Amino acid sequence: MPSPAGLIAPLLNADAFALLNSLPPYSEKDSLQLNLRLRKEGHDPSLISALLTQSRLRAKATAKFGRFAQDMLLTEAGLEQATRLTVAAHHAGRYRQAGVHSVADLGCGLGADSLALASLDLAVTAVERDEETAACAAVNLRPFPEARVLHTDATTVNLEDYDGVWLDPARREVSSSGSARLWDPEAFSPPLSFVEALAGTGKAVGVKFGPGMPHESIPGGCEAQWVSVDGDVTEATLWFNELARPGVRRSALLLDGEAVLELSSGTDFGQSPEAVTGPVEGYLHEPDGAVIRAGLVSDLAVELGAHFLDPQIAYLCSPGPLASPFARSYRILETMPYNVKALRSWAKAQDLSSVDIKKRGTAVTPEELRRLILPGKPRKGGRHATLVLTRIGQDRVVIVVEPLPRVR
Repeated sequence: MPSPAGLIAPLLNADAFALLNSLPPYSEKDSLQLNLRLRKEGHDPSLISALLTQSRLRAKATAKFGRFAQDMLLTEAGLEQATRLTVAAHHAGRYRQAGVHSVADLGCGLGADSLALASLDLAVTAVERDEETAACAAVNLRPFPEARVLHTDATTVNLEDYDGVWLDPARREVSSSGSARLWDPEAFSPPLSFVEALAGTGKAVGVKFGPGMPHESIPGGCEAQWVSVDGDVTEATLWFNELARPGVRRSALLLDGEAVLELSSGTDFGQSPEAVTGPVEGYLHEPDGAVIRAGLVSDLAVELGAHFLDPQIAYLCSPGPLASPFARSYRILETMPYNVKALRSWAKAQDLSSVDIKKRGTAVTPEELRRLILPGKPRKGGRHATLVLTRIGQDRVVIVVEPLPRVR
């Protein structure tokens, strides 16, 4: 297998890059024939391997970069951590709105955020420690000749001439056996303490972390924002100094198609309105993951006039229908105690052939429960049901629901 460097180096010349851009859209079933065709044309095996890898990554990257993916160089690890361009545009907008003119993008990866910053005419220096990834960023930023890429350690860059800094710390540990996700912010590269020290200089600082960032690790004096794209929570972003909005401590930003929506609070974590509980009735509401991560479920409940089924679990309920883009709503059809044998009998009586299982507050595995209540081979026909497994106090319950159209 080629070394990681071997997957990019063969493409760093005009002829190879032009050949890459001439390839048909990636197809797994056609990849062998394409491989044979390229070999027959006399191309070097290392170049063919690099071409096919890039073609596959470009197809995968379309979800994050849209049509721009077809003119980029990518790495597997870089693509996994890369910011989606729609989100990067919101990052860049913060800097422009704050009056920032020059930004150092520390840990730029493939350069997605640098692309967004440069497109707003900000002076950008993209810094990347990994040589292969830095080469990709240089290629990807070529439409903006004013942007430059430095191959160096982010912590060694002289930031005196920059009024803004953006960071996307590496959050995976790479070894010979693969890579593993890191959870301790001090184990990131650069660590959270470096970010805090940088913010202490007064510069406009923004930093991207994974959405599982624990509240207790978030420094005071910054704005914490969780971002959800089409229902998928992609990141937690901390904004310092001019980039932090007055009166906003935490927020949930939803990017849903063309819609841009936000729920925010000026209070600190753990200072939301007291949870009001009530019975299972009428309609069930499942808050967006960004709302949950930002600790804003109680705030949403107050805004909607809904109540919790259990104060520790992020399901809301209301006697009548409610419409909110910050929660997915369901009509409650039936409620029953959780019992596998009874559920199997119920599923048989309902003539179910398929079931969606959602759960929160219980250790039940949806895949295993599906096999238990619908034994045997999957069959066509029959009915479909959506089940919500949750806990109310010490009792485990199953709520049969009907999904309602999403609100945008």
